Amino acid sequence: MGFFAVAGLILFFMQSAIGAWFYFCFPKIGWKLPILLLPLCTGLFLNFALSYTRTHYGTWESILYFLAYTLAGLIFIFFFLVVSFAFLQGILALAHVPSRKFMVWLSMGVLVLTAALSVYGGLKNPKIKHLDIAIPQAPDMKIAVISDAHLGIGVSLRRFQKALDLIASQKPDAVLVLGDLFEYGPHREKYAQALARLQTKYGTFGVLGNHEYYTGLEKSLEFYRQANIYPLRNEIRMLPNGVQLIGVNDIATSRLLPQQLHMLLENTHPQRPRILLSHQPLYTDIAARHEIPLMLSGHTHKGQIFPFQFFVKLKYPYVYGWYDLSAKSKIYVTSGMFYWGMPLRFFSSSEIPLIHLKAND
Repeated sequence: MGFFAVAGLILFFMQSAIGAWFYFCFPKIGWKLPILLLPLCTGLFLNFALSYTRTHYGTWESILYFLAYTLAGLIFIFFFLVVSFAFLQGILALAHVPSRKFMVWLSMGVLVLTAALSVYGGLKNPKIKHLDIAIPQAPDMKIAVISDAHLGIGVSLRRFQKALDLIASQKPDAVLVLGDLFEYGPHREKYAQALARLQTKYGTFGVLGNHEYYTGLEKSLEFYRQANIYPLRNEIRMLPNGVQLIGVNDIATSRLLPQQLHMLLENTHPQRPRILLSHQPLYTDIAARHEIPLMLSGHTHKGQIFPFQFFVKLKYPYVYGWYDLSAKSKIYVTSGMFYWGMPLRFFSSSEIPLIHLKAND
């Protein structure tokens, strides 16, 4: 069974649960419409729209994409909310507290507010997040970080250009790309050309994310070439100011072994500043063992939509922000420039980290 068929089946059952809650709140509508008919129609629509917009591009296809993915995301969020409402209603019923009318108004209000905040969060453009870090022997340097942009049909070229203009206004010395850069859609070359026009003192360097493999490795590497990104594929690059950039392929997708990372880090110069780029925040214990002062990762999107943060936490101990890996090693996990799939953000804002690197006082 294909991915979209499985996703459609899951969303069907989720929407049926949502429909059951609506039937509880408004019994006059009957059970067939909210529990069976609407989920069936929505499931067929989503299965068609999600698969069709992966291979067909245009204005109407973009509208269809946003409608379908927004609907899918809201169904996911609403499912967990109505389960919570049903649980609360069950407790109140056991306690013989008359709560039906209260729960109807409370749940409808929360659902509407959540939908509005989720859509607004997705529409918001990323902001610069200033991050200061001191590393022994490091030069004063500003580094802009791009991660999880997922460009293409889900993110317009105009929106991406605004983000690049914001980066350019900060006058960074270098740009680091943490992967999951371009998904699928029209104007692929124009996205690459826009990034290539972003000129910095030392250039743009990047690693591959899991989606670079999903969309085709050779095609992704060609995009990096067109975007003037120097790909760090399990290699070390020394900048003219002495900063060592260490980049690895996506750890999970490329099946990078711990021994491979050990060997790579053993070839670095511990007396010089080192920055490890890894799309996924994995093998952090190895980074700590080699006393890598700064590791940069993305991939998690900070969960993107509630309550996905809790599911992400099950796999990744480091979901978002600064973490101390050891006394001499830190990691910063970014929430990403935009979003993946669902154009929504709930309890998770997008960002462009701007790292202010300096030496220890």
